[in-house]
Amino acid sequence: MRIFNVYRGVKGFVGVYHTALRSAYMITPKALHKAKVLAFWEKHKIQATIEAFNVKRSTLFLWKQQHKEGKGMIEALNERSQTPHNKRKRNWPIEIASEIKRQRNLHPNIGKDKLHILIAPFCKENNLKLPSVSTIGRIIKDCGGLRIFPQKVHHNGKVVPFKRRKVLRKPKDFKTEYAGHLVALDTVERFVHGCRRYIITFEDIHTRFAFAWGTTSHASLAAKEFFEYCLMVFPYPFVNVLTDNGSEFMKHFSRKLNDLHLVHYHTYPKTPKMNAHCERFNRTIQEEFVDFHANSLIDPSSFNRKLIPWLVWYNTERPHWGLNLKSPMQFMLIHSSARPEKSNMWWTNTGFCKKFGAGPCFPSHKPPCFFNIGAQHTS
Repeated sequence: MRIFNVYRGVKGFVGVYHTALRSAYMITPKALHKAKVLAFWEKHKIQATIEAFNVKRSTLFLWKQQHKEGKGMIEALNERSQTPHNKRKRNWPIEIASEIKRQRNLHPNIGKDKLHILIAPFCKENNLKLPSVSTIGRIIKDCGGLRIFPQKVHHNGKVVPFKRRKVLRKPKDFKTEYAGHLVALDTVERFVHGCRRYIITFEDIHTRFAFAWGTTSHASLAAKEFFEYCLMVFPYPFVNVLTDNGSEFMKHFSRKLNDLHLVHYHTYPKTPKMNAHCERFNRTIQEEFVDFHANSLIDPSSFNRKLIPWLVWYNTERPHWGLNLKSPMQFMLIHSSARPEKSNMWWTNTGFCKKFGAGPCFPSHKPPCFFNIGAQHTS
């Protein structure tokens, strides 16, 4: 199949297109300023230009020479790299680099601050100058990083290099601006009579709206199913999702986020404070509900039927210090102007749910019946 340009035959289009590309991507604002100064010089002479733009005479002639060598192209006035051609190289003795390598092999991935203390006796014994902490970091970088990963051995005995998966981390200066801007998920693990049970939790960081679900599975398929419930329960669309690096938030869960084109942020390993709001909700739900209904976790369906009324009270009546002693629903209604999109859910509609009993109904063909209070289980 041949592809034709829709603007083919339009006189002057190609020239305008190339000019637009040059202006947008190739000509810097500084180059445009220099061109403006040179044009002013040509019209009003050099003395007026020096007084008007506060530039040196030699600088003007340098810009003029660059413009001439560039055959009149404004791109020739772009700032050039100031990196020197001959860079200074670190001249530390090879013995120090060897000792750093030896210490990193004995103590994998130990930091430069601790290495500074560990190599001090070696430097004193061999009459060598002790490098500073920052210099040790640079020597490690010069040696290729010296980062060691554990070996992964397959069932057939073949050693495969371990590669740590690169994921997107939540920016440190990230702040929510509206409902659904960032939602967080986490998992609570409980042992009941020797059986392992899980409670997957959800919280919208901006409004503190929360949801939870008890399950026997820790697989990503269960997290995906729970996330689909959250999509139907929460009245606003999601933009960013924050989770830890647990296996339940991989595979099927990650694919679901990719299908919905949502940004998936991960916390740093062993850093629960990055997901502090959801961790605080985990404590609240355990202290105020789970500890008093732990026996019901043996049967997650029974546990979820008891959990739904508590979640209704939590989201509609329970005051929150972070919301000036307002409930999440009250805060959401007061600040609804911050997110102009309206929910397409039937908030006041109630019905019966065979799976959860007195709780939310999650049909696939219509919006859910949110937090059905007082409905009786009819199945």
